[in-house]
Amino acid sequence: MEAPGGLEALRCSRRRRRLSSPGAGSPSAGGGSALPWGRLSAWLECVCAVTFDLELGQAVELVYPPDYTLTEKEKTSICYLSFPDSYSGSLGDTQFSFRFRQSGGQRNALYGDDFEYNREAAVSLQRDPAHYFGYVFFRQVKDSSVKRGYFQKSLVLVSRLPYVNLFQALLQLIAPEYFDKLDPCLEAVCSEIDQWPPPVPGQTLNLPVMGVVIQVRIPSRLDKPGSSPAKPQNQENLLPAPLVLPSIHELDLFRCFQPVLIHLQALWELLLLGEPLVVMAPSPAASSEMVLALTSCLAPLKFCCDFRPYFTIHDSEFKEYTTRTQAPPSVVLGVTNPFFIKTLQHWPHILRLGDLKMAGDLPKQVKVKKLAKLKTLDAKPGLYTSYKTFLHKDKTLIKQLLKEHYMASLMPLQRAITPWKNPPQIRPFQQEDFLKTLEHAGPQLTCVLKGDWVGLYRRFFRSPNFDGWYRQRHREMMHKLEALHLEAISEANIRSWVKDKSEVEVVDLVLKLQEKLVRARCHRLPVKEEVLHRVGLYIATIVGSLPEDLQAVLGPQ
Repeated sequence: MEAPGGLEALRCSRRRRRLSSPGAGSPSAGGGSALPWGRLSAWLECVCAVTFDLELGQAVELVYPPDYTLTEKEKTSICYLSFPDSYSGSLGDTQFSFRFRQSGGQRNALYGDDFEYNREAAVSLQRDPAHYFGYVFFRQVKDSSVKRGYFQKSLVLVSRLPYVNLFQALLQLIAPEYFDKLDPCLEAVCSEIDQWPPPVPGQTLNLPVMGVVIQVRIPSRLDKPGSSPAKPQNQENLLPAPLVLPSIHELDLFRCFQPVLIHLQALWELLLLGEPLVVMAPSPAASSEMVLALTSCLAPLKFCCDFRPYFTIHDSEFKEYTTRTQAPPSVVLGVTNPFFIKTLQHWPHILRLGDLKMAGDLPKQVKVKKLAKLKTLDAKPGLYTSYKTFLHKDKTLIKQLLKEHYMASLMPLQRAITPWKNPPQIRPFQQEDFLKTLEHAGPQLTCVLKGDWVGLYRRFFRSPNFDGWYRQRHREMMHKLEALHLEAISEANIRSWVKDKSEVEVVDLVLKLQEKLVRARCHRLPVKEEVLHRVGLYIATIVGSLPEDLQAVLGPQ
């Protein structure tokens, strides 16, 4: 087993162990935070109030906590994305969501457990380091005391977490109260959220706010698709009775997809392959719901392309997405402004939704239409595309991709893992080898959908979604290899190995083993605690056999 030699390696190892030790760089023990607003930042970046000013237009009038800094570019994005387009002016309340890029470089989060959370969370619920989600409660009512004659204001929760159901439910509680009582109400709510426990995947949490307890379960990557989580205990002891959210993020997909059920096959393929797609909707609520529903239908596969649930002509990426000098990027855009019918005519796939219907009857199903027909503002609802699906249409709703066993075959055999050599490499993914396995082990054997599965997979290999899935699986396999290597070390005869080794070789072995223990605990490798304990005892035995000066340096840290 190769290891860095010399004093510098020893210093590096000790330094890394100090940085990796419990509590180093973390807010405080037990997942809390001693920093002001540290617990709030586990859930939210900030809360913004956006109003309409006759002279300035949309303007951010309040950011809370007060010391949270947004760049001017981010403020501009929030201003325009938190108001519906002017043409869709209807009175009352509306809720929707948007997503925008972070600008101004990476921020140091007050909440320091992003790595821990992302490792345990379902892949689709991981914190996004480069984008923010905005969850909006917009109110427009007649108000004679205002010059323009209307009260227009939005309350926006800005977060890196895609918890659309939780944050929209939270807005339903706090936004009406805020519009009546303004700043003091917001300060009180933020103080309550700052007492919440952090979101820990796999746990059911009770989150008190404004006299209501919201009960949620944070999904874990260990959850099996379609399984029901265990019911929390002692629920009857909670007073008042909690507002239980069945899911923090899952939308009612049947309701969202009602107008496009006959196109789910084509839409699913477009999303799977990372194709550019525009969703033209009558309102920000319809736009954002459809985009979020589409991007979620790949689960358990993570949608790795960009997506904007609500996009306006004022967005900083408007020119990038509307230019005709290059092919449209792999992004799903949700828009409401009819102006986009002309500016995005060159996009290969456009889904136009009709006006919202009353609940009850299944809406009339829109047809596939040629892109050339999407030229006028009164273009009818439909899927405008020339895309030909790889799989044949079926009357049943689309089923998820089945797990393939090809990836498991890339793992080295367990007998090839020996304690005194670095573990063997994972074999590279060969597309043609994988495609050869489809004939005998492909999804067409158990899935009702028939068609060109090989062609679909070839296109899928070129998409960001395959790249994201492959990186995740490769990382999991690497962790498994490291765990198997530790098991092999724990079962080896260490004393026999060190007998004929030089002092330098023994020191190198100790450093390497210490490093492996630190990595196993930091990355929570899938290895039993007794294995780590045995390796720790081996280290202590080896160190005890060395001269006293080295024992002092290599001893317990």
